[in-house]
Amino acid sequence: MTFSELCNKIFWDCTLHYHQMDNVDAKPTIPFEPGTIEYSLFTKNWIDAVQWHLEDIIRDPNINPNEALTLKRRIDKSNQDRTDLVEMIDSYFLEKYKNVKPLPGATLNTESPAWAVDRLSILALKIYHMEQEVKRTDVSPEHVAKCQTKLNILLEQRVDLSSAIDQLLNDIETGKKYMKVYKQMKMYNDPALNPILYGKQQ
Repeated sequence: MTFSELCNKIFWDCTLHYHQMDNVDAKPTIPFEPGTIEYSLFTKNWIDAVQWHLEDIIRDPNINPNEALTLKRRIDKSNQDRTDLVEMIDSYFLEKYKNVKPLPGATLNTESPAWAVDRLSILALKIYHMEQEVKRTDVSPEHVAKCQTKLNILLEQRVDLSSAIDQLLNDIETGKKYMKVYKQMKMYNDPALNPILYGKQQ
């Protein structure tokens, strides 16, 4: 099994697991040991699934402003958790390939492996929800046809992205490419860097 195949299976299983409960406050049953890459991948998709639905809820035009603010804070926290987990997955790759010596002329990829994996996780959710639209019986045939076209593109995108991830990992493993990871250095959650926050402390 390639790494992308492992990701796609875990992401799909997790997406289905979330929608069995379909509740942003539900707690997942993670079928992997903590500390394993499988555990991290499952947790990654769970965060994405919850955030997907939080983003839906906050767009309710009739939402109470206080509830919206609470949700916005929760989405901010989720974004930070997502970023932290992506960086943890990149740490896994850095450790795995730490003894690989880059070949002369080795190049740097535009994004790290984990950020490509992040997009694969989001794709699982896009595919699931587009499938639900295709299955709807309360909409016009035109709506179903448009959604089927979009679904076909998403499925093709998953194939292409999966192939690109496996190729990138193979290139890193064989020294054709090398990893260089930059931490996100997000500023808005840091009391020392967000002027609104450090201004309040003065």
